[in-house]
Amino acid sequence: MEKNILLIGGSHGIGFAMAERLQKANNVYIASRTNEEMGNINVTHIPFDVTTDTLDVSKLPNEIHGFAYCPGSINLKPFKMMSLETFQEDMQLNFFGLVNTVKNIIGRMADDSSMVFFSTVAVGTGMPFHTSVASAKGAIEGFAKSMAAEYAPKIRINVVAPSLVDTPLAKRLLSNDKKVEMMSQRHPLKRVGKPEDIANIALFLLGEESSWMTGQIVGVDGGMSTLNIS
Repeated sequence: MEKNILLIGGSHGIGFAMAERLQKANNVYIASRTNEEMGNINVTHIPFDVTTDTLDVSKLPNEIHGFAYCPGSINLKPFKMMSLETFQEDMQLNFFGLVNTVKNIIGRMADDSSMVFFSTVAVGTGMPFHTSVASAKGAIEGFAKSMAAEYAPKIRINVVAPSLVDTPLAKRLLSNDKKVEMMSQRHPLKRVGKPEDIANIALFLLGEESSWMTGQIVGVDGGMSTLNIS
């Protein structure tokens, strides 16, 4: 049976990697600011900015079987250089945008449906210069666990917590070969992530193969969160 899948922010990076696979056997709806890369895939695009807009649910089907919220940020600076506005902006994009969207679509989530949110390895593993993004993503993890408890068994809700992934969002950190090598060496598996690495886990969590999983934080981080090889 074809399922209705809604991706928020699926126009590039991890979300786009998910959309490419999902659209082969599902009805995929992408709500995002841009759609320049969607010409070669069969999806329905809904213009949407999570920081300013309320999602127009009239453009969605009555039942949604899978939902993923992909927007994120990477603001890495010493705490003393972080303004309050940066914390507020990161929280708005990562957390309040998620909460606002979930409130609008929760009534359309079908029985046995699945939601996937995205966090970061920096929530569970303290890292310098990550105060803002780790705070915003930490809020997502707490929200997801509470929601998973509240909506079980109807809706499963899980979180993927990646380390650094080679996406447009991370281009400043991976802008040359030296930076890529340095970031790769920080991981036990000696490379940074690819969008497909994260998309594969997200699709597993959206699918029936993970039907006995909910309220979980799944690390996909090249071993960063659990292995010390120094």
